[in-house]
Amino acid sequence: MQFEEFAHQTVLITGAASGIGAAQCQAFLDQGASVIAIDQQPMPKAHAQLLTFEGSVTDMAFIQASVTEGVAHFGGLDMVCNTAGQLDGYANAVATSVTDWERSLDVNLTGQFRVIKATLDHFLAQHHGVYVNMSSVAGTVAGGGGMAYTAAKHAVIGMTKQLDLDYASQGIRANCLAPGAINTPMNAADFEGDGHMAAWVASETPAKRWATAAEVADLTLFIASRHADYMHGTVLPIDGGWLEK
Repeated sequence: MQFEEFAHQTVLITGAASGIGAAQCQAFLDQGASVIAIDQQPMPKAHAQLLTFEGSVTDMAFIQASVTEGVAHFGGLDMVCNTAGQLDGYANAVATSVTDWERSLDVNLTGQFRVIKATLDHFLAQHHGVYVNMSSVAGTVAGGGGMAYTAAKHAVIGMTKQLDLDYASQGIRANCLAPGAINTPMNAADFEGDGHMAAWVASETPAKRWATAAEVADLTLFIASRHADYMHGTVLPIDGGWLEK
C-alpha cells in the first residue's frame, strides 16, 4: 500500500539500528519520507533522506540536540516512532534490583517521554503531529516480560492516552502498538540452542508463528497516516492472537 503523503513528511524513529525500528526506517524511506534515526548502535547512512544520530534515549541533552539538528536539516517534523526498548530477562520482583528497575523504566518509559518533551512544542506550533509509541502485549497483560518491563509497558499505554487526551484538540495524535512475538535481535535469546523457547512461543500463539519486524512496520505506516486520522489514544495489538486467549 502506498501512502503518498509521506513523500513530503519527516519522521523521527528511535531504536532505529535493528529490529522493528530498522524496519520502520526502511518502510518510511520506501514511501519517500525523510527519516531522523536514533540509536545507541551504529547505523548505515547510505540514503539521502536518512539522518542518523548515535546515542541513548536516556540522555535528554542528546535527544534535544538530535531533534533540533534533524528538524533544521529536513525543514520540519511530522511523526515520531518511539520504538527504542530493552527487555528485562523476565526477572520477577525478587530478581529485580532497584537499579534494574530504574534502568528499565529509564529506557522503556522515560526514554519515550524525553522524546515527547523534545518534539511536542514543535508539533503544537504547527498544529499537527503523530506519535506512535511502542508498548507490548506485556503492556496489557502479565507474563509478556518481567516485573520492570511489564510495568514500563503498561505505563507507556497510560502516558499515550493522557498525551492524546491533552492535545488531540490541537492537532496531535498519539497511539500505541503492542507487539507480541516478533522475530528481532531483541528476542534472539529465544532462538538460541535448539530453539525450544522460540518453538514454544509459536505453539502458544494462535497464529502458530512469529511475526517479522516488517509486519510491525507496515502497521506503523497505517497508524501514522491520514487513513488513521480518527484513531486517538488507542492500543493496536499485533500479536498473532496472543491476547485473545
